[in-house]
Amino acid sequence: MSMAERDSVYRYSADVYSSKPAERPESLPSQGTPAKSPQITMRKYEAKSGSLFTVILVSALAAALLGTVIYSLNRRNTMYSKVSALNSELNLAEAENVRLQSELESQMSAKNIEDYAENVLGMKKVDSSQIKYIEIQTDDVVSIPQQDESILGKVKSFFEHCVEYFRG
Repeated sequence: MSMAERDSVYRYSADVYSSKPAERPESLPSQGTPAKSPQITMRKYEAKSGSLFTVILVSALAAALLGTVIYSLNRRNTMYSKVSALNSELNLAEAENVRLQSELESQMSAKNIEDYAENVLGMKKVDSSQIKYIEIQTDDVVSIPQQDESILGKVKSFFEHCVEYFRG
């Protein structure tokens, strides 16, 4: 069987009998006019030469699109799982931060600082016998008399006044 015969499609075609009464088939010639018998016609519908290639191309394109969709869904699910894992890690870190903040606040209380100073540093509380008061009189004013400048000081002062004058 050739390729053309395999790809062919056959069809049965029956013509309508004529409207003449008492028509007989051709096998009986003695009885009048022959009638039209049903005919079987064979028409070949051959596949176009490019249709097989088109079907393969469309199938490959559909498979590529399906693969792309599956790949993108896989990537999205992977990213969602990574985000979920990182969010749970973030929640754990935030919980640890809250715990450490509360621990730090409890260690910074006045009682804990006092215990640390006494036990670790060896400090003791001050009692009233250790306090000494100093009285200062506010009415006293100390004045320092101005001393005479030496010759070198006077020359220096003269040059400073000259520089100020020229600067404006």
